[in-house]
Amino acid sequence: MSNLLYIIAIILLIIWATGYFAYNAGQVIHILLFIAVVAILLRFIKGGKIF
Repeated sequence: MSNLLYIIAIILLIIWATGYFAYNAGQVIHILLFIAVVAILLRFIKGGKIF
């Protein structure tokens, strides 16, 4: 289950980067970034490897 959370966080970061630099989609992209960062922090706090 934790691997799924990590994969989702990486996908959200990629979507954020694409939207921020290519499409400038506004507030939705920043919400995706926030969710991805929270997911990575939760994994780090639980003691899992980040990379």
